[in-house]
Amino acid sequence: MKNKIVLIFLACSGLVFSQAIKKPLVSAITVKDLKTDMYEMAGDHFNGREAGTLDELKVSMWLANKAKEAGMIPAGDDGTFFQFFDLYRHQVTSNTKFRIGQKTYKLWSEVLVAETANIKVEAPLFYLETTKEAIEKADVKGKAVVIVASKEGISEDISLFDRRYPGLFKQKYYEQLAAKGAAALIIVADELGEKSWSQVEPQMTRGVYGIEGYRDKIPVPSRMPTFWLHSDQLEFLKTTKDNLSTEVVSETYKYPSVNVVGKIEGTDAKLKNEYVLFSGHQDHDGVRQKYGQDSIYNGADDNASTCVAMLAIARAYKKQPGKRTALFVFHGAEERGLLGSSWYASHPTVPQKDIIAVLNGDMIGRNDVNQAALLGSSAPHENSSDLVSVAQKANDEGPKFELDKLWDRPEHPEYFFFRSDHIPYVRKGIPSVFFTSVLHSQYHTPMDESENIDYVKLHKMTEWIYRTGWILSNDANRPKLLPDAKFER
Repeated sequence: MKNKIVLIFLACSGLVFSQAIKKPLVSAITVKDLKTDMYEMAGDHFNGREAGTLDELKVSMWLANKAKEAGMIPAGDDGTFFQFFDLYRHQVTSNTKFRIGQKTYKLWSEVLVAETANIKVEAPLFYLETTKEAIEKADVKGKAVVIVASKEGISEDISLFDRRYPGLFKQKYYEQLAAKGAAALIIVADELGEKSWSQVEPQMTRGVYGIEGYRDKIPVPSRMPTFWLHSDQLEFLKTTKDNLSTEVVSETYKYPSVNVVGKIEGTDAKLKNEYVLFSGHQDHDGVRQKYGQDSIYNGADDNASTCVAMLAIARAYKKQPGKRTALFVFHGAEERGLLGSSWYASHPTVPQKDIIAVLNGDMIGRNDVNQAALLGSSAPHENSSDLVSVAQKANDEGPKFELDKLWDRPEHPEYFFFRSDHIPYVRKGIPSVFFTSVLHSQYHTPMDESENIDYVKLHKMTEWIYRTGWILSNDANRPKLLPDAKFER
């Protein structure tokens, strides 16, 4: 009788033990599902899914339906898959005027407005050489400072350099000149500035976006206005005695955007009230300037790749739930400044204290099939060594990527760690990491399409994120925050 009792006990113990270390159901994640979902989500019918447009709302409906099919239950507001929030868009209007003496400049073709403001300026022109000594010595108070653009001291080893150059150049001098009391800044395009003109004009005309509590109002008093003029105006600007006369007029509009939120409930009576949050963004850049004949920025890698991965992970959880609840947040308006994730991090639909970790993915379907990056895995970006260890263990057990350490370094020119949806959660003190296969030459172009995704790579990245989540879902312990991890906006 004793032997039978022991055998029954061992059998029961073995059953409990096997449940405790149940393996992740990687077989539930298929290339076929990833590819089918990708071609639907990144198709031309969604017109690039730009935030604040009907196209973003349409893809949100598609995602909610796919989430339901995958087995998720709603975890948004009011028993739905949706969490709506308002986008505030500040845009320079056609009432803006720019004149030097009697010479009037046509908005956007002859003058670019690089600072959204509401301000009038009457000021003499002051040509300034862009040297440290000249700027420090110059009395620019009340003057419209004219400087010539130059890429000197600006790293060209970054993506979309032409498009980002005007902003990078402006950053070099703006705050110093504003602090010295300049009334306006006029930048004369150099050769690269001329090349960039058609790239940045759509950005500037679109304006600046915010949400309630963050960039929701145009600054009052207005910041120093900034303008770009063509290179052929340089001699006129250097020799004229006429003053600048300008009025920048901006308006604010309010648009809806939305996060799509679903969950697969956990099986443990206690742990199911804690959440592993899988994060990605659903929006992209819409319809913009053409490359060849294509003007739809489909955003297959950026970031339909993570959205379809999240759907695949949900299917695996539905077939085999974890002890903790898997929470899936498809963020809106990431491309407008991490606005959807900022909103959710401040208005979570589950208690913030019960979110044990955020696994964010962004651009996970391109580049070397054997390499990937885990951002937030090393100082000063790391906020949880425990979480990083789990992600590394998941990599060792599954895809075995060679991990690129360069992109997580603070001196990396892309500053990529700060450019995706984990950041608002990091700032809330939630353990978070960022899975990515990093940038490529088709980033933010119409060529980022479904046929250019490496589906073997996407499957491996999906497996890695899933395995990481699976460990977190079933471990009795939560990942701890590093005591000195602080990230300010």
